[in-house]
Amino acid sequence: MKILISSLASLVLFASLGFAQSPAAFKSESDRVAVIEKVKPSVVAIFARGGQGGGTGVLISDDGYALTNFHVVQPTGPTMQCGLADGVLYEGVLVGWDKVGDVALIKLLPKKDGDKFPFAVMGDSGRVREGDWSIAMGNPFLLATDFTPTVTFGLVSGVNRYQPPAGLFLEYTDCIQIDTSINPGNSGGPLFNLKGEVIGINGRGSFDKRARINSGVGYAISINQIKNFMGHLHAGLDADHASLGALIRTDVENFGLGKTRITSILVESDAYRRGLDQEDEIFSFAGRQVTSDNHYKNVVGLYPRDWRVPLEYRRGDDRKEILVRLMGVQRKELDEPDPMKQPKGPPVKGPQGPAAKYYEAKAGFANYYFNRQEKARLMTAFKRQGDFAGKGGTWSFEGRVTLLKARTDSPFTAEIKDEKIGKSEKPLVTLKIGAFPDMVDPNNANVNELRKPNGSGGFLPALFVWRHLLLEGDKGFTSECHHGGMEPIYMPPTDNSTVKNWLAQRVDAEVLNARTGIYLTKFFFAKSDQKLIGMELRLQEANEDPCEVYFSDYRVVDGRQLPHRMQVYYKDVHYGTFTVGSYKVAGN
Repeated sequence: MKILISSLASLVLFASLGFAQSPAAFKSESDRVAVIEKVKPSVVAIFARGGQGGGTGVLISDDGYALTNFHVVQPTGPTMQCGLADGVLYEGVLVGWDKVGDVALIKLLPKKDGDKFPFAVMGDSGRVREGDWSIAMGNPFLLATDFTPTVTFGLVSGVNRYQPPAGLFLEYTDCIQIDTSINPGNSGGPLFNLKGEVIGINGRGSFDKRARINSGVGYAISINQIKNFMGHLHAGLDADHASLGALIRTDVENFGLGKTRITSILVESDAYRRGLDQEDEIFSFAGRQVTSDNHYKNVVGLYPRDWRVPLEYRRGDDRKEILVRLMGVQRKELDEPDPMKQPKGPPVKGPQGPAAKYYEAKAGFANYYFNRQEKARLMTAFKRQGDFAGKGGTWSFEGRVTLLKARTDSPFTAEIKDEKIGKSEKPLVTLKIGAFPDMVDPNNANVNELRKPNGSGGFLPALFVWRHLLLEGDKGFTSECHHGGMEPIYMPPTDNSTVKNWLAQRVDAEVLNARTGIYLTKFFFAKSDQKLIGMELRLQEANEDPCEVYFSDYRVVDGRQLPHRMQVYYKDVHYGTFTVGSYKVAGN
């Protein structure tokens, strides 16, 4: 009896001290357990074929695509084996990777065609704050011999952290710091919020050097950064991160406020051509404030090479906003025979097993097989806008054009054709604005002759390449044609007014990179319906200013969609807007 009274007294004491669980605490615990049960089937245990090594991943779509770390799949080779919590081992294949950011996309093969995989939803890491709860799931110390993931629970310790790279690779920018326990084997696994959304991919930790045990500091790559690279990863690319082509320093002034200034800048960088120079002060990058070196490294590291982003800077009392094309971090190695080959690390095996047929090596790509698949999908969707096969005769169109600084518009006529010379033919593009004609032979090797009309950067050859795409599709670019992932394009206002907010003009687009002759062309297709909305044409040099053409106001012409507005820009200057009144598209 005394023992019973003593036990009751202890319970009363514990309750009075707050140790008893309240109904809210029970609900919170049950909700957390329910979330874990919901997302557990999406966690992947990744092994090299034969069971060597290991890491973790997470399924993000029902057709088997999963995210993991680059440093997890690099040792496995292009094919691997992947176990799920259902106890089943699946074949997997590398799709694309980002070596700098330590991310890779793989694809699990279903046991039967049409089978669907469980997957987790990607969340918004921009909403994550210090003190948020987080859940990590994975395969630490390869404990998941039955593929059931280990679950840990803890706090988000910090956001917007920066972890420097090892050489050029494995740079963690704007990452999430957690005390949620992760250890060797957790690499590539998901970090969830309490809704069960993926907010990051776990990859690095601070470990005891002898015991390799987590010291309570881990890092996850933010899912928002990964989203910027998803188009590249799906397209089988060896993605690269962005560089501005400039170095900065932070000057701390009164009240601890920092100012970031350019200390040096590459003259071949797009930033320099846009007007940025030494001692200029950077205010913001891609709409995000920059007040320190850490801010700068974090925000630049969020974006892929070749993207354009708005940048605000000040020189004296003059404040400007420019659109900057970003350089890359990696040097392009065009003679590299195998994308699985790395300068350091153990040798890896080639593709093996049933997944080997989904791997194709090509320099500059993680897996060219998936690039071909993405390109075919894009071209099929694009062709639905209009099939121009057999329409290789003379094309002509006419309308009105408003040129730079002109107060009134002028009539124009344009023609793209193959001119017969004896028994052969050569392409010819003509443009007449008012009483002033221009003409180019697109096969002319004289670059200066191809920049017509003057001030456009090459609108006439751009018309030739545009028509070539409509007629031949990707097969017309035999030198090079590949899917370039996703990029933003900033559509100019249709009324040609000055842009007040570049971010408001952004449209996400799929990219096709193509080369024919001396022309380097980037085509932009709207992500929503794969309609061609823009192109950039360069002559010979990849880092020169392109002729930019923006297509809009599509209307049906003989059953096919054609743009009735073409806005032309060169070196940030609006050359002119061509409003098409009528087309004549002849057949062969």
